[in-house]
This record gives sequence, structure tokens and C-alpha cells, in this order.
Amino acid sequence: MESTFAPRRLLRLVGRLAVCTSLACAVSAFADTLDERNELIHHFVIDLNANPLVADCAAHGSFVASTSTAFDRVEFPPASFDPSHFIIEPWNDSFDDKKQRIKVDNVVTVEGQGVPKSGEGDPKTLKFRCGYVGSRMLAFGWNDPVPPLRPTSHSTARSTKGKHGAKGKSKGVAKSTTKSTGGSSKKTTAKNKH
Repeated sequence: MESTFAPRRLLRLVGRLAVCTSLACAVSAFADTLDERNELIHHFVIDLNANPLVADCAAHGSFVASTSTAFDRVEFPPASFDPSHFIIEPWNDSFDDKKQRIKVDNVVTVEGQGVPKSGEGDPKTLKFRCGYVGSRMLAFGWNDPVPPLRPTSHSTARSTKGKHGAKGKSKGVAKSTTKSTGGSSKKTTAKNKH
């Protein structure tokens, strides 16, 4: 009896080791990325005399733009950290009116030059916008020329034709739901009246 459990235990152990290894790799990659970001912030602040919030926003923008399909990297010339090329605005409102409605105290805007992945064409001016509460970034946006992939929306609306096709006039749309209770399922149908 004991011998049949040994392979299962071994498989569980191997599985756990695989999970631990993948987590360690992910943590290591995150740490590397965090170290690179901190080094970039340090470079901007020390070597280019950047405001710490502007340096933080630029470093975050650099990382995000490098994940774009359009850009290889972002370059920030020294002029990017000149007060005439960045803005720190007291905000005390929602960062935007879309998904990032979080209230922030300051909004930082900084410009960089996006170097295209193909190596062809001129660098494109990129504007990065970051929302902060104190020194903590809570929101981010930029003028990405590649629209984000959006999930395909499947229409859930049903036809408003009645049982008898176009001849009948429907009073509503039938909506069917399945509710699971214990070991059985119960199907209910409700009508939405217009």
C-alpha cells in the first residue's frame, strides 16, 4: 500500500519544486526590473538634476513604453528635465474620467523620445502622465500610438422578435439564467419589459 503513495508524493514534491522555481524566477525578474528602474531614477536625479517625481514618472514611462510593440526604448534628453519641458500640477481630483478615477494630489507630465522598434523613422515624442499622492504613483497614462488590445465583445442581446418571427411584437427580451443549488441546476426565465 505504501508503494502506491510514493510516486504521488514524488510527483507532488516535483510539482511544488517547479512552482517554487517559477516563483523564484518571477521574483528575480521583478527585482531586476525594480533595480533597473531605481538605477534610472538615480541617473535622472543625480546626473540630470531631475525633480524626483519627474524622474520617477520618466522611469515608469520608459519601462511601459519598452513593452509596446512600437518602441524599442525611450530616451530622455537632459532638456526633458528642464522646467520648461515638464509639468507638476497640483490636482486634488480624479486622475482621469475613465478607468483611473482615483483621486491624486499631483499630476506630473514629462516628455521623452520613443525610438521605433524597426529602427526606421524618426523618434516620436511621447508624453507620460503620472498621478501621485505624496511620492507614491497611483495612476499612469501616455500617448501610446498602438491602441491596447481589447477583448472581443460578444453581443449578449437577444433578438426582439417574438415567437412568431417578424409578425409578432415582443414585449421584452427573454433572459435565461441557470442557478446551481447543491447538486442540481434550476433554469429560470425572466422578461425585461421595455
